[in-house]
This record gives sequence, structure tokens and C-alpha cells, in this order.
Amino acid sequence: MFTIIGGDGKEYGPVSTDQIRGWVAAGRANLDTKARAIGSEEWRRLADFPEFSAGGPPPMSGFPTAVPASSATGAVPQTAAVDPTLAHRGRRLGARVIDWFLVALSLIPGFSIITNEIMKLVPLVLQGQPPDFSLVDQTTMLRGGGMIIMGWLVVMLIQLVLLSLRGQSIGKILLGIRVVKVADGSRAGFLHAWLLREALMTVCGFLVCIVPLLGFLMLRPVFHLVDWLMIMRSDQRCLHDLIAGTKVVKL
Repeated sequence: MFTIIGGDGKEYGPVSTDQIRGWVAAGRANLDTKARAIGSEEWRRLADFPEFSAGGPPPMSGFPTAVPASSATGAVPQTAAVDPTLAHRGRRLGARVIDWFLVALSLIPGFSIITNEIMKLVPLVLQGQPPDFSLVDQTTMLRGGGMIIMGWLVVMLIQLVLLSLRGQSIGKILLGIRVVKVADGSRAGFLHAWLLREALMTVCGFLVCIVPLLGFLMLRPVFHLVDWLMIMRSDQRCLHDLIAGTKVVKL
């Protein structure tokens, strides 16, 4: 495994020997690209490593490419680097939608019980009369509320375990992506994949609701919208990724 320096001067990795050979073959890297083996602090040219010294195609633009300091026509402009391991934005959004759908699905049984009780008040309200809450069975309402909480907890517990052990929620498993640490590409674990990335952001979303009226109707939606719009950054890291030190990659 190696870490390499792209044309923008940033470090990318760890990546495998076969992945780098593929980039060289495709003209997306060259034998002058700087790299270091994982566990070593020494930066060397790819050509200096036995794994890549057999030769390769001439330098071409793309990621991750070494940019020469000068040429006959002057400085060579850099091409914006894109980490090829990053998950597609559409897959990330799709995984999140699947996870939201599963949460909503877990709430249906409890909400259906509560709705049946509340519907007993509708005829009176339609007739212009004040609702008579004595018509509502409190025990049934409590049972419905308990089922809502239990359904949510079951889904959250499953997601917590999967994210902690695999860096994947159910949605991410279905769409073939996972959360890893930016520093070394390793499994994010409980702290980074769930506590900092998911739980902390949820708590922050609830905290902004403290502001009367505007908190729930405006500040919380804006907070989460800004978080997700940050996926349009070149590194595709949302606010929760920056806080947790993570990124989402394809398998």
C-alpha cells in the first residue's frame, strides 16, 4: 500500500500497487509521481520502487499526476485532483434515503395505532365541537407511543452496530459504499462512523430547535441542508465528515 502526491500537491491514499499500476497504464499517473510506502516516511519517485520500475506510459494530465515545474511554453497548469476512491454523490444520497425509509417504516405500526385513536375526534371537530379527549383510550395511545420508540430504537441499534463494525449502514451496504477515516483509509469504528458522524449531528439538529418557532421551522432545516450541500466540495466531504474526520468511498 502506498500514499501518493497528486498534481495539486495533496496526499492520496492508502492505495494498492495494482491501483497505482492502473493509473499509470491509463496515463493518470507517471513514474515521476511522488509516493511513499505505508509505514515509511521517505518520499520517492514511483520509478524508484521495484513494483513500478518496469516502465510506463508518458506523463498525462489527470489524477494523480506529477506536474513538472516548467516546460518550453512555461508552467504547466494543474488539473483539479479527484480522489477516484470516493463514492458517487448519487449513491451517498441514495443510501441516506434508504436509511430514512427504514426509519419511517419502523414507525408505521405505532403511528397507525395512535392515528386510529385520534380519528375518533375528527367527527366532533368537523361538526365544530371541541374535541372530547375522553373518547381516546389512553392505554392504547401509550402502547402506540411505545411501539414508535421501540421501532426507532431497533433500527438505530442495527445501524449503530453496522456502522461501528463495517463503516456501513443498511443503505450503504445495499449501494456498495462505506465510511472510512481520511487519515489512513481504515475502518471508522464507533467513534468516527457513528458517534461523531451521526449522533452528534442529530443532537446539533435538535439543539437549534431551542430557538422558539424559527428553530424547528427554519434553523434545523437550514443546518441539515448546509451539511448536505457541502457534498458538492471537491473532496465530497459534508460537515459531518469534516467533524468526524471521515470520507465515504466505494467498495
